[in-house]
Amino acid sequence: MSGHKVWFFPDGDLPPRGDAEPHGHESLILLNPGESDAQVRLTVYFTDAEPVTLEAGTVGARRVRCIRTDEPVAGYSIPLGQYALKVESTNPLICQIGRMDVRQPNLAYYTVMGFPAV
Repeated sequence: MSGHKVWFFPDGDLPPRGDAEPHGHESLILLNPGESDAQVRLTVYFTDAEPVTLEAGTVGARRVRCIRTDEPVAGYSIPLGQYALKVESTNPLICQIGRMDVRQPNLAYYTVMGFPAV
């Protein structure tokens, strides 16, 4: 089965929402190509604070799940600005993160794959 159980995203930088649609945000995209559900845990790292670990729920078998980091995850709101993520899963996943930055008129959206741990 393809995928990994641990992924790292060193370049989180949660932008401000902005006043117009679409809102600035980041989304963690998790694909579970496997035959059983995966339980996910996130560890959020900061430049000036201790890491926070969150139980992020389930990604169903043969399903995709998007976790918006500008919305609370397990009751915790990630503050604006720089952070990094570690994704841990009970089953192999394929993970990427996307960012929509609306701080300039022509906005920017991009996605990058995470770094899988072996």
